[in-house]
Amino acid sequence: MKTIAIVGRPNVGKSALFNRLAGRRISIVHDMPGVTRDRISAICKKADIPFEVIDTGGIGGGGVEDGFEGMIEQEAEIAMAAADGILFVVDGQDGVTPVDEALAALLRRTSRPIMLVVNKIDTDGHSLDAVEFTRLGFTDVVATSAEHGRGIGDLLKVIRPILQSRAAEKHAPDDEGTGSGEREYPLKLALVGRPNVGKSSLVNAILEDERTMVSEVSGTTRDAVDLPYERKGKKFMLIDTAGIRRRLRRLEPVEAFSIMRSQKAIRRSDICLLVIDAAEGVQSQDRKIAQTIQDEEKACVVVVNKFDLYHPELPFKKRWEKLSDEVRRGLFFLDYAPLVATSAQDRTYLKKLFAAVNRIHEGSPKNIGTGELNRLLQRAIYKNPPPLKTGRRFNLLYSVWKNPERPCSIPPLHFLLFCNRAHILPTSYKRYLEHQLRESLKLEGLPVTFEVRGRKPMRRSS
Repeated sequence: MKTIAIVGRPNVGKSALFNRLAGRRISIVHDMPGVTRDRISAICKKADIPFEVIDTGGIGGGGVEDGFEGMIEQEAEIAMAAADGILFVVDGQDGVTPVDEALAALLRRTSRPIMLVVNKIDTDGHSLDAVEFTRLGFTDVVATSAEHGRGIGDLLKVIRPILQSRAAEKHAPDDEGTGSGEREYPLKLALVGRPNVGKSSLVNAILEDERTMVSEVSGTTRDAVDLPYERKGKKFMLIDTAGIRRRLRRLEPVEAFSIMRSQKAIRRSDICLLVIDAAEGVQSQDRKIAQTIQDEEKACVVVVNKFDLYHPELPFKKRWEKLSDEVRRGLFFLDYAPLVATSAQDRTYLKKLFAAVNRIHEGSPKNIGTGELNRLLQRAIYKNPPPLKTGRRFNLLYSVWKNPERPCSIPPLHFLLFCNRAHILPTSYKRYLEHQLRESLKLEGLPVTFEVRGRKPMRRSS
């Protein structure tokens, strides 16, 4: 469901417009520390396509001359990050104010559709008051009276095609023809790892064919090879990559190019299969590759290959427990990724590999409502408040899921946290919030990233 955010300074009729779109009177409180902001979100069902409407709060009550530039910028950031479209509300009776101009300048920077709503145009005689606002530079300008319901139909007509066009973008294939997460497009699985850990052998075992060259010589695979594969009616694209070795001062040009292609394969994949050699265990280079996967915010399955060579004298249960313990300790920061042991040579346990892939794909959230996200985080904070740091306590003002600009099968779980001061949020507390989200949303194999943005201190007027 798409989100439309309402922004504007106080007393321009934002609350009245919110209630009008929501179809019911909702109590809206001021933005105070500890108050959950999701109380001002609701579903609008007045248009052909229902959408979520949110009010981001009054901006710059004292005017830009009183040092409210930081507040204006932060509220605009929230709207631009959270919304698929923005209703910029101004007061038709007051005319253009400095706060309106400052906010308009910030909103023009975004690629999000902006609709300028000139409110409090209560009668036909007030219609000329809306003309002044055209100098703010927005194409879609709608005159309304939220209190009396005037112009709401015209506003919904402007919103409707924006929702339809963004819905069409979601279903459009990308430049590589692989698409946006609908089932008809193949899920891209990149097999990455050090040289000679059995990536190509694993691809051949999956395909039950000798499609890629296998050799004991490390570095046999020079390029990223895309191989289509279908399993139980579901389409995949297997990306066999060159081994990513430790960076040396001098690399052969071909090898350097191969490593670059492997890193690019990580970026364009949906799920990375990090292949580890069971006989050698987790090496420092394995950890570096795992870190690259995290940095690119990609889903991951840890595939420990050559399981047939790992302590074959032990019973299966003890072999698995020992291997799992060693790999988990070696890749402690990747504890959310499912772990699968395989033998490409024996073609064993491939069902478990694809079971893990399917769990990640099917469990990946395609949409997390702004209200739901804020409720989850505020509940976690209430249960376990953040510690004091330099006499201050971290206060979460608002949070949004930053959806990627381009559609993809598994959207990154990248969350923006707007707070009082970013530097007082401890890393340990971020891990706590991550754990709470994972537990509540049943996330598996998906990295969670927090981008923390603190409120800029207000400038004292002289």
